[in-house]
Amino acid sequence: MTDRQVQEPTRLVLTALADAPRHGYAIIQEVLAISEGRTRLRTGTLYTALDRLLQQGLVRIDGEQVVGGRLRRTYALTEQGKELLTEETRRLRLAVLEAERRLGAARLRPSGANA
Repeated sequence: MTDRQVQEPTRLVLTALADAPRHGYAIIQEVLAISEGRTRLRTGTLYTALDRLLQQGLVRIDGEQVVGGRLRRTYALTEQGKELLTEETRRLRLAVLEAERRLGAARLRPSGANA
C-alpha cells in the first residue's frame, strides 16, 4: 500500500479501532491501555488525527448519536485502514525479528570480538 512509516499515535488509533468501532473518549482510553500508559492522546490531537484519517479513507464514521446534548461520533476502520495496519504490523514484526537475530548473534560472539 505504502512505503511510508506510520507514526506511533496514528498506529495506536488504528489499533484501537481494529477490533471494534469506538467513540473519541473510548479511543483515548484504548490508546492508553495499548501503550501501557505511555501515550496519552489529548482530545484536540485525537480529533485532528481522526479528521486526517477520515480524509485519507483509513477510518469512517460508523454512527452518530446525541449524548448529553452533544454529538458523539463512533469511528471504525475502513478496509484500507485494516490493510495499512496489517502492513505496518508486518513491518514492525520484521524489524523486531531482525533486532532479535542481531542480539542473539552478539551473544554468541566471544567477548572482545569485533563485528
